[in-house]
Amino acid sequence: MHPFLILLHLAAAVMLLLWAVRMVRTGVERAWGVSLRRSLRQARGGTAGIAAAGMVLAVVLQSSTAVGVLAVGFAASGILGVTAGIAAMLGADLGSALVVKILSFDLSELIPVLLLAGATMFLKFESRQIRQIGRILLGIAFILLSLRMVGEATEPLRDSAALPQLVAYLRGDPLTAFALAALLAWGLHSSVAALLLFANFAASGLLPVEAAAPMVLGANLGGALIAAWLTRGAALPERRIPMGNLIFRGLGAVIALILLQIMPQPLHHLGGSAGVQLVNFHVLFNAALVIIALPLAGAMGRLTLRLWPTPDTPGEAAAYRSALDPFALSQPRLALASVRRELLHMAEAVEAMLRPVADLLEGGDSKRIAQLRAMDDEVNQRHTDIKLFIARMNRANLTDEEARRGLELTGMAIDFEAIGDIIAKNLLAQADEKVGRQLRFSAEGWEELSRMHARVLANMQLALHVMVSGDLPTARQLVAEKSVLRRLERESHDRHLMRLRSGQTDSVETSDLHLEVVRSLKEINSLLVKVAYPILTENGDLLESRLQMMLHQ
Repeated sequence: MHPFLILLHLAAAVMLLLWAVRMVRTGVERAWGVSLRRSLRQARGGTAGIAAAGMVLAVVLQSSTAVGVLAVGFAASGILGVTAGIAAMLGADLGSALVVKILSFDLSELIPVLLLAGATMFLKFESRQIRQIGRILLGIAFILLSLRMVGEATEPLRDSAALPQLVAYLRGDPLTAFALAALLAWGLHSSVAALLLFANFAASGLLPVEAAAPMVLGANLGGALIAAWLTRGAALPERRIPMGNLIFRGLGAVIALILLQIMPQPLHHLGGSAGVQLVNFHVLFNAALVIIALPLAGAMGRLTLRLWPTPDTPGEAAAYRSALDPFALSQPRLALASVRRELLHMAEAVEAMLRPVADLLEGGDSKRIAQLRAMDDEVNQRHTDIKLFIARMNRANLTDEEARRGLELTGMAIDFEAIGDIIAKNLLAQADEKVGRQLRFSAEGWEELSRMHARVLANMQLALHVMVSGDLPTARQLVAEKSVLRRLERESHDRHLMRLRSGQTDSVETSDLHLEVVRSLKEINSLLVKVAYPILTENGDLLESRLQMMLHQ
């Protein structure tokens, strides 16, 4: 076979593997995302318990990176500390290694069964849960199929004259093999996929254990780099979690690489075949890392604090900048453009307040709640500045169109200021009360609230998109979400009453909180929908507060 065709087949197999791993993770998140997040939040037993929860999550999600991103999000909400987050990532790394072990077994005979069952469940059932289980089964089938494709694509390489030279070079230069594997795992953004490839190559006789073992360690370092890279935009102290895990894994990988050069043929005791030896070595490395590093998680947290100290609060407050340009007041078009930029800053601040609300309602601390409440001062200040700026604009000679745009932007500022008040005075107040009284939502009630919060947060993104682009189809989609939230509120209310009638203790204790949160989320969504009204009115879709959707269907 021509070398180009070999590379083409191998690249296709690798991409199928990456897509399949993502497919399984997506199905799990959509089917049980709320429960999985809850399990990490409520993990007990100190760092060992949190590490165990991280391990289970990584096995289910087939990704230690996903657990790392979750841990960073919880740390940002004040739910998880840096030490606990590092412990969760150590456990997740071991869970990811167990995933590689499970997928390394020869399960090719299950491919037809998984494809048939998965496709049937995904295509023939209406239930969201069953459809996501079908997605998971299809993803597993595609993983197994991609591994078979890798073996078939690399079959001609066994007779290649260049392969022995490449293998000999990698065997004689473990540092290069280590670095290449780290770059490959980071580039694929999946250490699971990279390690399955190495194990498959070793099982096919293409890669000897002596060359592949440093690559396994390099893939571990690359896997830690992925989480650090994806969370590079996060704030301190939560960014210390993936950095602490990176230090642990980096040091562990380098020490293990040195030991491999000192100890003669240490992997031959880990299995009968090269592929099994590599996978077992990967699991053993991560298990040893958990045992050694877990007691040092607190010390690593203190080390990361010294390496990446949290900026002082005054420095953070000084980051406030207004986009309003007083020199543009004499030019209405430029002035309106600066108002739009300021309004976008205001909306982003409101979004930053809304995003962690679900986590804080579940188990946030009072300090974090107070910090978010303080952000409402910025929202109020921007609201006042926008109103005064537009009032000064009105003294100039404005056209009717410019005057109308000014009124629309003022209305949006008023709405976003109202959303900020609802978050600060209602939702965060409910979260603070729940923390103070040590209450717990029922599992069903919390799932309803989480679903509503996620929907409103998604609608916030739609509203921001409409503000920036003025896109008509997106504006119609945003207004259609009003009826969706109304339905979710009604269903949640009915289910809540049923739980009260059945005497569920959690529902009785949190009844007022539950209903207030639902009502607040609905009010926020209604205010967000109003962002689309000017665009729909201008297009003739909105007449006397009624959306004429049937004209465009």
